[in-house]
Amino acid sequence: MTIDLRGLVPAPVTPFNRDGSVDVDAIHRLGGWLASVEGVKGLVVLGHAGEGTFLTQDEQALVIREFKNAVNGEIPIIAGITGEGNTVAALEAKRAVEAGAEAGLVYPSHGWLRFGYQKGAPQTRYKEIYETSGLPLILFQYPDATKATYDLETQLEIAGQEGVFATKNGVRNMKRWDTEIPVLRATYPDLQILTCHDEYLLHTMFDVDGALVGYGGLAPEPLVELIAAGKAKDYAAARAIHDRLLPVTKNVYHRGSHMEGTVALKEGLVARGILDHATVRPPLLPLAEGAGAEIALALQSANLGSVTVSA
Repeated sequence: MTIDLRGLVPAPVTPFNRDGSVDVDAIHRLGGWLASVEGVKGLVVLGHAGEGTFLTQDEQALVIREFKNAVNGEIPIIAGITGEGNTVAALEAKRAVEAGAEAGLVYPSHGWLRFGYQKGAPQTRYKEIYETSGLPLILFQYPDATKATYDLETQLEIAGQEGVFATKNGVRNMKRWDTEIPVLRATYPDLQILTCHDEYLLHTMFDVDGALVGYGGLAPEPLVELIAAGKAKDYAAARAIHDRLLPVTKNVYHRGSHMEGTVALKEGLVARGILDHATVRPPLLPLAEGAGAEIALALQSANLGSVTVSA
C-alpha cells in the first residue's frame, strides 16, 4: 500500500446550511484549512463526526467529491464505510471510489453492537468490500464496552488480509491496548497503527504511527505536536500539550453522549471562524444554551483562536 497516514488524520464534520443541506462552500473552507496544516496526512469523511450515516447516497458522494476538491489532491480522502451487510457495504465502497475516495474506514456491521458477531464474520466483511471495490481498507477497532469490539485473533486475521493497510484503534480499555497493540505491531510491522481515543489521547500516543480523530478537525495544530512528542518519547512535552488541551477536551468530549462531541466540534469551528453556525442533522440536537460560548473560551485558553481560510 502506498497511502501514508503516519501523522494526523482528522475526521472532519460535515457542514450543513441552515436548511440542513450540505454546505459545499464550508466544506471547501474546512478541507482547505486542514490540508494546509503541516503534518495532516489525510481526511476521513462520513464518519461519526461527519454524520455520515445521516446522509443520502447522493450526499455521501457529494461530500467525498467536495472534500477531494477542497484539498486539491494534496492529501487522500478516506471514506467511512458503514453499510449494515457485506454486499451493501461493498457497494457503498464502490460508490466511494467513483466519487474519489482513496481508502475506506470499515465500520462493523452495526447489528453487532447489540448482538455481537459470529466468529469469522468480520473477516468476510473486509474481504467482500475489498474484492468489490479495490479500496485500500482501515481496520476499525470499536470500544471494549461494545459487542462489536474485535478480539485479538480477529484483528490479526483482518490485518493479514489483502487490502488492509492500517488500523484505527479505539478499544478504550488500556489493559487490552497495552497487550494487543504490541502483538499487532510485531506480527505486521508495516501495519499503520492509528489511535482514535479523542477524549484521552495521552496514554496511547507513545505506541502509534498517528491519530485518526474527529478532534483533529478542530485542533490539528497541537495534535500534530502531540503526535511528534509521542514519537520522540517525550512525555513532558506530550503532557504539556495534553494539559493545554484539557479544557477543550472536557468541553467537546466529556459530555453525556460521545455523539454530542460532533455538535461541540461544530461549535468549536464556529469559534475558530471556519463555520458560520453549528447546524446538525436530526437525531442530533443543538447543545444547551451557552455551550458555544464555553467552548470558545476553552479554545482561547488553549491558544486556539480564529484561523484565516480562503472563501
